[in-house]
Amino acid sequence: MRALLASLVLLASTPAGAILPELSQEGSEAAAPVEAPVQQIDDTIDEGADDRIAERIRGIFAELPAFSEVEVSVSQGVVSLGGTVPRQEDIARAEAIAGRVSGVVTVENDLQRDLSISSQGEGLSSLADRWSGFVAMLPLIALALAVWGVIALVGYIIAGLGVLWHKLAPNSFLAELIASAIRFVFIVGGLVVALDMVGAGALLGAVLGGAGVIGLALGFALRDTIENYVASLMLSLRQPFRANDWVQIDQLEGRVIRLTSRATILMTLDGNHLRIPNSQVFKAVITNFTRNPNRRFEFDLGVDADDDARAARQLGRDTLAALDFVLDDPPAEARIIEVGDSNVVIRFLGWIDQTKTDWWKAQSQAIPAVKDALEDAGFGLPEPIYRLRFDPRSATLPFENRAEGTSEKEQQAAKKVRKVSAAPPEEDVRPVDEIVEMVEQERRQAGGEQDKDLLDRSRPVE
Repeated sequence: MRALLASLVLLASTPAGAILPELSQEGSEAAAPVEAPVQQIDDTIDEGADDRIAERIRGIFAELPAFSEVEVSVSQGVVSLGGTVPRQEDIARAEAIAGRVSGVVTVENDLQRDLSISSQGEGLSSLADRWSGFVAMLPLIALALAVWGVIALVGYIIAGLGVLWHKLAPNSFLAELIASAIRFVFIVGGLVVALDMVGAGALLGAVLGGAGVIGLALGFALRDTIENYVASLMLSLRQPFRANDWVQIDQLEGRVIRLTSRATILMTLDGNHLRIPNSQVFKAVITNFTRNPNRRFEFDLGVDADDDARAARQLGRDTLAALDFVLDDPPAEARIIEVGDSNVVIRFLGWIDQTKTDWWKAQSQAIPAVKDALEDAGFGLPEPIYRLRFDPRSATLPFENRAEGTSEKEQQAAKKVRKVSAAPPEEDVRPVDEIVEMVEQERRQAGGEQDKDLLDRSRPVE
């Protein structure tokens, strides 16, 4: 009993660290990070180990055709590789295989790639295998091409239903565009199906990607052509004018012959052909002189500054309104617009019906009619008066044009041309335009041309 109590007292007085030293050491080692063990090189080597390592590596290489020409030697666990291999990547592969054999200390890799023609037998055999595979796939390729052809043929048949597309589309240009789009969709769809049948989906992705890049480049290169094509489509839908309309496109004037898929063709008033790109026509300011049958002409006359301009204005307006071809509604007008150097300028305006009266002929008759009426009433229509000032050096110059014994007023009176007392014959002002006849004749003759006229009288003019 006494011995047991003594043992308990001794145990209580002993430090815990002295009792559990191993436990504390193990806990600290567990908390420390674990490092990968470093392979130790033995200070001794078994007899025949080098031969076993060399034999093992040669056996592995014997099973791999690419390493049939590799020479292996081992000394003290150091493997030396020599010889040639057919591909560059086989050099690193041989070193990796040799390094994994047990007992190998390191590998000295002296392998070289064999660049001789005879060494490429594997590549040639691979090419032969591919050719054999291609020959074996020929029936499947023929079937895929046949499917592609059938799908494309269906697309051409559907696109060839011209009557249907012309009924759905507002004009022939848009109908042909729809037909072309249908053909394109069926051709591309058939190609996708054919490539999928032969297992060339990756090739299809590459082709479509390349086509996208090429299409983007062509889009920038052919920007003007594409813009002109789109403008042709928009003009065919808008119909800004009819055939034989007298129009002015920016500064270009003439009568419309036809609107094609590329250009608007005009015949100028002197009978020449004028082709304007549709992209320019689409963005231009267009004046259509034919759209409204009523058209106004105007001209300016200047009366003497000493005369009554208001009386001259009233007389000229009444004279203009009395002409048969001038419309009563809207009525003729006369406006005093400015005071010139030696006259007061009056602008006379009159309206005509272009279906009954030619615009040029009406203006040609109205100007002399108003001028004669003003002169007969005593209004002066003076020419521009200039005041000349001579310096002393030119004061002595003789006036060679002045005849001796005649005054300047007498010379001016002698130069005046007497007015014809007889009344001028009445002219026919009906619209007889030879350009209109030329345009109609050309449109009749051009019915079978490749560039079809996109102007459609069944559609409203914009």
